Amino acid sequence: MSILGELFSLEGQVAIVTGGTGVLGGAMAQGLARAGAKVGVLGRRREQAAATVRSIRAAGGEALALVADVLNRQQLEAARDAVIDQWGRLDILVNAAGGNLPAATLTPGHSFFDLPVEGMEPVIALNLHGTLLPSQVFGETMARGGQGSIVNISSMAAQRALTRVVGYGIAKAGVDNATRWLAVELARAFGGRLRVNAIAPGFFVGDQNRALLFNDDGTLTPRGQRIIDHTPVGRFGTPEELLSTLLWLCGPGASFVNGVVVAVDGGFSAFSGV
Repeated sequence: MSILGELFSLEGQVAIVTGGTGVLGGAMAQGLARAGAKVGVLGRRREQAAATVRSIRAAGGEALALVADVLNRQQLEAARDAVIDQWGRLDILVNAAGGNLPAATLTPGHSFFDLPVEGMEPVIALNLHGTLLPSQVFGETMARGGQGSIVNISSMAAQRALTRVVGYGIAKAGVDNATRWLAVELARAFGGRLRVNAIAPGFFVGDQNRALLFNDDGTLTPRGQRIIDHTPVGRFGTPEELLSTLLWLCGPGASFVNGVVVAVDGGFSAFSGV
């Protein structure tokens, strides 16, 4: 096997990607399959999960559609059992489920004092609890197997304050802290063979943020332009640009990498704006 295979191959491993029906989660599921993993594509939308599975199979990979809500333990346990029945093991969990909602976002003409706390609760639950609960359900199975890699999906909003997205930023900051806490706890409890890391994507265009970044005619909104102006490479990212970091964190080449949050952001987090 080549050095690349030794460091990055996931041949024979089994992965679950929550939020696998989304743009980024779907790309991650397909990337893991291309690296040799068998992939459970988990999400609430059955048709989208099935479409991602078909795409993986058409490329010669193995995949299974798993319909579950990341906030429902019973559904997650059923998904876990389906994966074990199908492939007999679980090695990788990618917690890609997440997103924002209008009720947790400041709108023009309003202030933080107008924002009801109840509006933020579903976003905090989806992003933070929706990372913790799958980590419990699927992480326990990996721990029994003696090894595994959990990769959480953070955000630029966790590292610095971004205007408007208050609930989302708070939730993703919690994901960062949970990543470090779980990395320490699980490594100490299971001899360093169960690792937890995170990826913090910069600005990628998806269904949820497209209207914030682009006008109907395809031109940038003022917010979209400010993001580009503060991203040194001068563009948004593409989902495929997350894959090499994901494969590294999941693979044998990162066996001594634990508790880190890796920015894939075109330099956004390094730039002061001056």
